[in-house]
Amino acid sequence: MANLNIGDEAPDFTLPGNGARAISLASFRGKPLVLYFYPKDDTTACTTEAISFSHLKPEFEKLGAAVVGVSADSVKKHDNFVSKRELTISLGSDEDTAVSQLYGVWKEKSMYGKTYMGIERTTFLIDAEGRVAKIWPKVKVAGHAEDVLAAARAL
Repeated sequence: MANLNIGDEAPDFTLPGNGARAISLASFRGKPLVLYFYPKDDTTACTTEAISFSHLKPEFEKLGAAVVGVSADSVKKHDNFVSKRELTISLGSDEDTAVSQLYGVWKEKSMYGKTYMGIERTTFLIDAEGRVAKIWPKVKVAGHAEDVLAAARAL
């Protein structure tokens, strides 16, 4: 598992995305990227987070920044989630968790006394040169998209 730090080069990846498109880090070179990892489509916190980023997408675009959410859900689930919640951001499908492991967010979690492996809600702000500019581990959703936008403005 990777342990990324600010200033590190962001690990390259290509994932299948919603809307039958491929999402790769290389395609965002030259502009900032908000790469956020979340546990599951259409759950309360994940939906709130996706809607918040979608609402702020025009503000990110003014900065030339893109927003991509990643979970282990399938492309079909992503397409349904985007449609149901009218999301405007891109979602990458990391079903084999390879990218989540590269970014160090695939972790042991526990709920109701049971341990399992899953994505720890984490956001990375990657600068135009492909370096990690900021990391938000163990994200609390309320106000998070606004915090990320403020950091993107400071780049």
